[in-house]
Amino acid sequence: MFIEKFKNNGKDYLRLVHAVRKPNKNGDMVSTKKVLLNIGPLDRFDDGLPDYVVRLKKSFKAGSPLIPSLEPYCASGKMAETYRLSFSEGSPECFGHPKLFSHVLLERILEELGLNTFFSSYKGFTKIQYDVYGFAKLLIFGRLLNPASKSATVRQNGDYFEPILTQCNPDNVFDTLDFIHDNKDKIIRRINTNLVKKAGRSPEIVYYDVTNFYFEIPGPDDDVSDGDGNVIEKGLRKMGVCKEERKLPIVQMGLFMDDGGIPIAIESFPGNTLDHLTLRPALEKNIDGLEFSRFILIGDRGICCYPNLLHLKDAGNGYIVSKSLLKSTKKEREWTYRDDGYLSVSDDFKYKSRIVKKTVKDENGNKRTIEEKVVVYWSRKFQLRAERENKKFLDFLKKLQEHPENFRITATQSKSLRKFFKKECVNEKTGEILDSTKIRALLDFDKVAEYRKSLGYYQIVTSELTMEAQEVIDKYHGLTQIEDQFRVMKGDLETRPLYVRTPEHVTAHLLICMIALIMLRVIQKRMISSGNVQPDPDAYWSTGLNGHRLQEALNKWKVDLLPGELYRFMDVDDPDLKLILDSFDISIPAKLYRKAELKSIKTGIKIFM
Repeated sequence: MFIEKFKNNGKDYLRLVHAVRKPNKNGDMVSTKKVLLNIGPLDRFDDGLPDYVVRLKKSFKAGSPLIPSLEPYCASGKMAETYRLSFSEGSPECFGHPKLFSHVLLERILEELGLNTFFSSYKGFTKIQYDVYGFAKLLIFGRLLNPASKSATVRQNGDYFEPILTQCNPDNVFDTLDFIHDNKDKIIRRINTNLVKKAGRSPEIVYYDVTNFYFEIPGPDDDVSDGDGNVIEKGLRKMGVCKEERKLPIVQMGLFMDDGGIPIAIESFPGNTLDHLTLRPALEKNIDGLEFSRFILIGDRGICCYPNLLHLKDAGNGYIVSKSLLKSTKKEREWTYRDDGYLSVSDDFKYKSRIVKKTVKDENGNKRTIEEKVVVYWSRKFQLRAERENKKFLDFLKKLQEHPENFRITATQSKSLRKFFKKECVNEKTGEILDSTKIRALLDFDKVAEYRKSLGYYQIVTSELTMEAQEVIDKYHGLTQIEDQFRVMKGDLETRPLYVRTPEHVTAHLLICMIALIMLRVIQKRMISSGNVQPDPDAYWSTGLNGHRLQEALNKWKVDLLPGELYRFMDVDDPDLKLILDSFDISIPAKLYRKAELKSIKTGIKIFM
């Protein structure tokens, strides 16, 4: 239902019409207009101010029309329109087939990220014949709404209010994965450029962490070698330390996030790549070329090595990273455990810091002298948590120390004790049962005591010499929130790529999951910024709705076709869905809708405030 200006004998008139579809004489459905109200000549109502018709249309849409005769037809009116629906027994119209409508919001987010123009322009440039953007939308929407295999995701095409693909060869979904892989860096750059321009992204803090995904396959991928046996391409799915403790091939994934919890970039690595070896390649490929101002990278001790940290400093950036206390020098540990210099925040928390000079090696093996601030702190909460999480192992160590003769330890069991072995007693080649009478000689109980003593203590090193120690600690703690994003990826988005196997398709799949996570975080942040959700003061990145509830709410936003080409919305009064709609100022009045009205909803959605 909309206001239309038309000419009659050369004079401008106004009328209220709505679009309907009727069969023509050939039986084909065609669009036409039905006049609901002849308002009258324009000059009768024009107030002389600019853009009267535009203002009239906006006022009508808002429910407060400039012309009083339109009030009964507004959504806020008592009886805007009376609907007469006719069903015949046996008619297919007796069955409802609700279709997803939430993709209109998701598509607007993709447009604001610049991906619509990216895919369309590259399609023309490469002369791709299939609808590469349509397939990409299906993959991204499906990952966020209903994660499934690639083929099953293509079959979801008919689940949307208007199918995303009009014609498709299902096999083109794998061609789309190839396209996404080949243009990964360009896609990441396009997204970040638009987030900088439209969302004001200018991260002062960049978080980095590594996770991995396992594959249920018989064995790891083989390396590709040349005729001389030199490895020219490493296999991607390799045996490594799985975060989920599965003895299966894995793929490592490094993820960068800004200080608002929105992903910046991802990079994939063979599963046997150590965490600290992922950072520099990931920085060089994804971050160094972005137009970011100086930032501080925050990471855990897995990436704390000086070639990485000097790479950051040489690029004009900074770092805040944790460092293993047990792997530090004896003098560093002694300084940590001494009571002098500590500032007590409470009986449960204390910290101290100092600036040190040290000689380290850069990525080329050259020695360099640097200054950095070392911050150490002790937390009773962290100590109790560590004792609780390791209680079984700590009790085992205690019993082993008191009565070693009562224990027989296999090589498999000894893996838990590896960090307490005396080097001169370790036999790494055999798997036989170790002689329990020699356990006391095998284990270094000084190391066990050191381990117990370290519980509750943390060490952080930073390039920010003037930053207050408490601020260093607070900023570092934000890194824990990146684990929540990994949980969303592995849980709600079901990122673990069960149904792709080539390195190109695995990389494309991970990028699709990252885009879906960005969209989810954009929605969550809008809910917070709109004021409809109170932020959690104890959370670094408040979310409004968690990933699972948001996913469920978006799946409830559907429309159902009724006789007479009328549509009704489903479940828009659901509290979670209403929260999303209100956050984006999407108004769904209680009425039935025509197709043209449904299409107009998308155009009014503003993503970034």
